[in-house]
Amino acid sequence: MIRVMIAEDEVFAREELEFLLMKEKDITIVGSVTNGRELLEQYPKLKPELIFLDIEMPEIQGTEAAKQLMEQLTPPCIIFTTAYEDYAVEAFGVNAVDYLLKPYDEERFQQALARVRKLIANRGSATSKKISNLLIEEGDKIVVVKPEDIYYAVKEDRMVIIYTGSRIIQTKQSLQELEEKLVGYPFVRSHRSYLVNLSYVKEVETWFNGTYNIILRGKEDTKIPVSRAAAKDVLQQLQM
Repeated sequence: MIRVMIAEDEVFAREELEFLLMKEKDITIVGSVTNGRELLEQYPKLKPELIFLDIEMPEIQGTEAAKQLMEQLTPPCIIFTTAYEDYAVEAFGVNAVDYLLKPYDEERFQQALARVRKLIANRGSATSKKISNLLIEEGDKIVVVKPEDIYYAVKEDRMVIIYTGSRIIQTKQSLQELEEKLVGYPFVRSHRSYLVNLSYVKEVETWFNGTYNIILRGKEDTKIPVSRAAAKDVLQQLQM
């Protein structure tokens, strides 16, 4: 069951959401609040996986509450609800899964839920496949590495160079193979030749023409390139 909270100060809009959600067999409503302050107070107790969050609310705005929720170790999925289409850009700026306009259209409501179901399923799949140790072929030996110890990996000619906190490993295994084995860990392809551990990101600096450079804690002298194609995905994952 997907645990859902509703944060909505308008009675009619809240009741409409409850009516729509109660028809879904895989959803249970664990709580309902009327302002952002109550949401932040109740979230640690109720631990919802999905929050329907009104943008315009008293005390603490929905977008501000969302920013604080995104700082959680495992942040909830958020679907913003609003009467104003102009808020769409702001909603996605805090990494919302979707946003719904009031009054609710049932087809759009179902589309938003489908996105949440897929996201939650992918999270569960990633967690179940997570490995404890990574076996890397280096020459005529196999090196055992903890995935969380890897800072980044880069493809150079026919080799992949893996940088950890204590050593450098060279392997003929492809970057794609390495990425597949690291499912469940916060690694992302920032560039076709780079795989980086987002846990070590210290800062991101703008470069040129829509590209960026990543600076890692403990590897400040190295700049990891972020291509234009990968920029949106990298920045979104850094917010999660």
